[in-house]
Amino acid sequence: MILLGIESATETVGAAVDDGQGGRASMSIAGRRRHAENLAPAIEAVLERAGVSLREVGAVALDVGPGLFTGLRVGVATAKGLAQGLGVGVLGVTSLEVLAAAAIDESWDGPVVPVVDGRRGEVFAARYARGARPGELIEEVAPGRHRPEDLGAMVGSRGGPPGLACGDGALRYRGLLEAAGLRVAGARLGAPDPAVLVSLAAARLAAGAEAVPAVAVEPVYLREADVRINWVQRTRATSGR
Repeated sequence: MILLGIESATETVGAAVDDGQGGRASMSIAGRRRHAENLAPAIEAVLERAGVSLREVGAVALDVGPGLFTGLRVGVATAKGLAQGLGVGVLGVTSLEVLAAAAIDESWDGPVVPVVDGRRGEVFAARYARGARPGELIEEVAPGRHRPEDLGAMVGSRGGPPGLACGDGALRYRGLLEAAGLRVAGARLGAPDPAVLVSLAAARLAAGAEAVPAVAVEPVYLREADVRINWVQRTRATSGR
């Protein structure tokens, strides 16, 4: 099955194709939050590089977040539109799982703590260990919303090997995480990789997971949109006068 991956959860926008026979193409574009402008050209480019047409795609793999609200909306809308038009399903994978899988692919044997910068002094994080099967991640701490200074106590080493923190949140708050006993990966593991996204999704499909109808796909926000938060704060301030 040919799998198309869509990545837009963080500032990095990208796409990837897995042709089911060991062939793969991917593209990532970083910075400036130009998700709507960059995603469609990235999809077109990876399909061309892989030598497949859009109508050959058998399923869509989508990073459902957590991450940037606008980026997630663009990715989810694009995935739903393509899946509905092609009559195929969508397999959602979280940004934290993609980051963790990339770290484990780098031969890290200890726990992995993916950290996505949530802005407003918050991060989205979880803790995973390597599973027995390819593409399997064991969730040790569920995805959640945290203050960076509290993260070490919640997902630290627990007496075992030190955890490896990765993602843009880990890079931004490196000092706090290292002080808590976590190792911090470099920029190579700073953003979800669309190639890892399709690889993880392909492994899950091979293990029996099923893609869902496009209408059933929902993003993982873990927090209301900034515009909603700002509106609530202004309303409270006005009503308190």
